[in-house]
Amino acid sequence: MKPEYHVIGKSLPRTGALERLKGAPVFSADIPMENPLVLKALRSTQDHAEVVSIDVSKALAIEGVIRVFTAADICGKNSVGIINKDQPLLATDKVRSISDAVALVAAETEAAALEAMAAITVIYNPLPAVNDPFEAMKPDAPKIHPKGNLLFSRKIRQGDADGAFDNCVSVIEKTYRTPMIEHNYLEPDAGAGFVDTDGTLVIYASTQNPHYDHKEVVSLLGLEDGQVRIIQAATGGGFGSKLDLNVQGFIGLALFYLKRPVRYVFTREEAYLATAKRHPLTLTVKTGTDAGGRLKAIKAHIVCDTGAYGSYGIAVASRVAVHVTGPYEIENVDIESYCVYTNKPFCGAMRGFGAPQAAFAHESQIDLHARDLGMDPLDIRLKNCLRVGSKTGTGQVLTASVGIGECLEAVKPYYREALQSWVTAPTHPFRRRGIGLGAMWYGIGNTGVQNPSTAGVEMDLEGRITLFTGCADIGQGSTTVLAQIAAETLGVDPASIRMVVGDTKYTTNAGATSASRQTYISGNAVKDACQKLGDVLMTEAVNRLNSPKAALVFADGHVVIGADPEKRIDFPWLVKRIHAKGVPLFWQGYFDPETIPLDPETGAGSPYATYAFACHLALLEVDTLTGEVAVEKLVAAHDVGRAIHPENVIGQICGGAAMGIGFALMEEFEPKKTVSMKDYHIPTCADVPTIIPIIVESAEPSGPYGAKGVGEPALIPTAPAVINAITQALGERIFSLPASLERVLAASISSGHFGPQEVNHG
Repeated sequence: MKPEYHVIGKSLPRTGALERLKGAPVFSADIPMENPLVLKALRSTQDHAEVVSIDVSKALAIEGVIRVFTAADICGKNSVGIINKDQPLLATDKVRSISDAVALVAAETEAAALEAMAAITVIYNPLPAVNDPFEAMKPDAPKIHPKGNLLFSRKIRQGDADGAFDNCVSVIEKTYRTPMIEHNYLEPDAGAGFVDTDGTLVIYASTQNPHYDHKEVVSLLGLEDGQVRIIQAATGGGFGSKLDLNVQGFIGLALFYLKRPVRYVFTREEAYLATAKRHPLTLTVKTGTDAGGRLKAIKAHIVCDTGAYGSYGIAVASRVAVHVTGPYEIENVDIESYCVYTNKPFCGAMRGFGAPQAAFAHESQIDLHARDLGMDPLDIRLKNCLRVGSKTGTGQVLTASVGIGECLEAVKPYYREALQSWVTAPTHPFRRRGIGLGAMWYGIGNTGVQNPSTAGVEMDLEGRITLFTGCADIGQGSTTVLAQIAAETLGVDPASIRMVVGDTKYTTNAGATSASRQTYISGNAVKDACQKLGDVLMTEAVNRLNSPKAALVFADGHVVIGADPEKRIDFPWLVKRIHAKGVPLFWQGYFDPETIPLDPETGAGSPYATYAFACHLALLEVDTLTGEVAVEKLVAAHDVGRAIHPENVIGQICGGAAMGIGFALMEEFEPKKTVSMKDYHIPTCADVPTIIPIIVESAEPSGPYGAKGVGEPALIPTAPAVINAITQALGERIFSLPASLERVLAASISSGHFGPQEVNHG
């Protein structure tokens, strides 16, 4: 039976919603500063070249130019990177892509800064460039980094895949390709900073991880931790790209030398050029089933193009290897995943970390098996889906909260109805209808490594509660959810809790807002901190109420006897006595999910403590003359463990589905061709279908009040569902994303459906 909670599961007003409606939050580009200097970075003109010399003398002679910085001015370690430190803030001996910064201008005005950039002379000695990851893997390929072009590889081996294929009835091997993608958040990267009266460098940044930014700026400048303070400004979207350092290092460098307020705001063109992209992947996947459709073996070879620098490439290559099996039990697994440097702009985190690319492959494969065996696509998924007690490709046994079967069952009535009413209904003579399913699983948190979070809670002498968290809220609503968890634990109104968020002076490290980890991991850290404070309050109340601690509960800012709610003591009374005894009123919480690192040779391990699951159903029409695809309805069932804030979950599902339509049908970033939004297609409101979100709650025992996460899972199943629906409509499958007008039209012609149809029978 579902437990009764005070605020968990209630869609309360979101923290900061009213302020945003009023336009009150101040974004980095708008933070008031007294005569701030304008910062601009000069970027490379070469894909790959030695830097022979940089002459800044003409730039310095321009009126209003204060200083031009080069790598020689960096007094700490000129290397940044989330996992491996392979990217210089300013180029030293060579550049590896056109996104590399070679100099930084500080000027009184933007006009002066732009003039100075044009006046800097950089002499390059061009080197051979390699822009194809398969070419980069060849022994004679130009070396992009001293250790070579292979950044990382991940192997997962279980059972005997080759032997199992010999006994399979249906064996299918296909190659899938996904493109580089731009995050395209509403607010371009920006930051501002000043030097405080005590000499601290204070940097406001549009960021997903202020504590990572702090660590990097301290390292770049060779300073002590207390000499730098990072504050997350209101952040207008991130989707993964604002995990990487963008403007923070440049602002820190200028503050260190100039001691004047500064601001750096990327133009949209610079954001397109110099920020992380989704990794383009090539996945060759072979799967086999028995006569009844049971998956018996998978073999996959995956190549991940990380561009010039690693960023989150290792995480993507590792996660895609784990997730390419899909949410299905497969006994025999042989997977190799390679992350490769090229001379393209670097790729990093983007909503899903390789799982969206994997889902496109594994959901296409399972539909191909269904067609090969004459099975229903939903039935074959139900037959193979993971359950409690199932073993994953890494050998991890799932013990709880495996809701994929429930998600499939949740879409089942919509699917059966669509088979009867949608596909068979007559349409326009040049249009064909299709329906498609897409399922997914997603490991919450980082893959097989420690990724802890901390949080702090304090009660003052009036009984008021302050929650301290380093968790960056970038629109996903984490501040609201963490306040709900604290309020539930201490029995107070969430609106009464003062939140201190994303400020390295006052908050401790909560880790990155990524990998759908904050509700689960930071939520547990908040709960831990509040339970420690709560225990102190309960201990003090025991004698006063003459009751054992086990009989006491929190309610409305009081400790009460659960069986006799009239007997109660308020927090201010308790806290004054606790303070008088010298007992702390500030408590720190901590949580790190239990994982087992993946074995480097076999991939055996438990990479995640829990998984989210989902299934989407897409109903669409294809215009066989133009290639236009209109997604009309999307049913989206998600196992989130427990919905702390249901409306928040629904918002994530709908937003993810819209982004998934872009991934499926239109989005593709091409270096040097895609310069700004005029060159890049994203969904508009006209492209977003009717979305029916379904929340499935398969409570996670280790989660805060059973919660897991939904941020990234919301995106992942949409593209597979759309592609499978296009395939059903046309009878021809698309193996490279996006399914653009040209690709859909080619499929229409190839399938023989280019022309009028009297009735569309699917």
